Amino acid sequence: MSHLKFKYTILYVNSVVETLEFYETAFGFNQAMLHESGDYGELDTGDTVLSFSSMSLMTELGKSPQGPKPCSPSFEIAFETDDVSAALASALEAGATLVQDAENMPWGQTTAYVTDSNGFLIELCSPMTAQP
Repeated sequence: MSHLKFKYTILYVNSVVETLEFYETAFGFNQAMLHESGDYGELDTGDTVLSFSSMSLMTELGKSPQGPKPCSPSFEIAFETDDVSAALASALEAGATLVQDAENMPWGQTTAYVTDSNGFLIELCSPMTAQP
């Protein structure tokens, strides 16, 4: 069997352009690419690419996409940072919605949660500390 690599995650959104702009402002990511149609774009997020595809394109492709349900999320995306409070403040200033303020967790990590401009759940977290 060939070696598999987790390459990218694609979130389905109403506006790819507005979503890319939100992630650039809220989280400081740079746009890696935007297709000329405006229906697909990627952020430079490190080894695994975070990308967005328009609901309209996915509908054209027969995928029957559904939007996120902020009150009952089925997944989260986590962004690691050394300063969760500063990352949270930046996200909120850009229009993210607060779900959980920054908290120190029993396992040695600081976490905060917001929803993005589309309603997707985003975790902001510090690196894991060594456990005794």
